[in-house]
Amino acid sequence: MEAIVAVDRNHAIGSGGGMLFHLPGDLKYFAAMTKGKILVMGRSTLLSLPGGKPLKDRLNIILSREIGYHVPQALVVNSLTELAAALAPYAPDKVMLIGGQQIYHLLIDSCSKAYVTKIDAAAPADCYFPNLDSRPHWQLQQQSEVYHDNGLNYRHCTYINHRVLPIS
Repeated sequence: MEAIVAVDRNHAIGSGGGMLFHLPGDLKYFAAMTKGKILVMGRSTLLSLPGGKPLKDRLNIILSREIGYHVPQALVVNSLTELAAALAPYAPDKVMLIGGQQIYHLLIDSCSKAYVTKIDAAAPADCYFPNLDSRPHWQLQQQSEVYHDNGLNYRHCTYINHRVLPIS
């Protein structure tokens, strides 16, 4: 499994159920990186998507504690055991963890890579991504050039996890 996220200087990812910044170029990057993949997300992330609906051209898997929760055109799992079973048929590099905060903190060390868009700004937030720079088994592998969008600078960073843990 791999992760994808956009963070501000403080590793913030959202506020009030929405994104912190609107960066059309980064949204295109997200679409390109996730198209045709299996997406793993929590219920709050699903609700933050356009129309609160699963993304097209991808298998959307929602991890929710609510038994009986149903999402048309998505698979809902209620435990990490169910998630691991649902992901078993797929190659790890075809699975993308897309959030939110609880799901990232729960599963980040089960990811082999993380694609982190670092935005050179800070915003009031209530959701955060783990700081991979402070995790001993994570290493920054590469950084893109600086991009500019809506008055903000950002870059795409790829991190590698040298100790991938099983989903448990």
